[in-house]
Amino acid sequence: MDMISDENSCLFSVPRNFRLLEELERGEKGIGDGTVSYGMDDADDVFMQSWTGTIIGPHNTVHEGRIYQLKLFCDKEYPDRPPTVRFQTRINMTCVNQETGVVEPSLFPMLADWQREHTMEDILTQLKKEMMSPQNRKLAQPPEGNEEPRMDQKGLVLRCCIM
Repeated sequence: MDMISDENSCLFSVPRNFRLLEELERGEKGIGDGTVSYGMDDADDVFMQSWTGTIIGPHNTVHEGRIYQLKLFCDKEYPDRPPTVRFQTRINMTCVNQETGVVEPSLFPMLADWQREHTMEDILTQLKKEMMSPQNRKLAQPPEGNEEPRMDQKGLVLRCCIM
């Protein structure tokens, strides 16, 4: 889907923005049963870098009925390299850094073994499946309603002391 061949069997990569427009269109139409969705953060972002995803926790897990918000950041290397994925909503999963909410590529095979054909939809769907895995389905979760949204990375303030 991501590579196009002409009559001479030469392969061409679909340009980044065309690929992202295709993903935006799919995200706006809705995905499957509606428990996973995504879209752009800012319609005026001509580089189409910042996206928001939502996963509704799967049935028969500790995540059931919970709504998880995520941020996906597609830098200029996307789709050749994976986006940065970060849970805004606090969650306890084996592949998520508890302090930052970042999905650790080394602990999440889809990001570790990224292929150009993968999409943001694939990532969100795989994270939902990961919630159902034996190591995550019963992990104690932070209490609902006591969630502190995580700051955007661009909003972080570093403090330094000179001694």
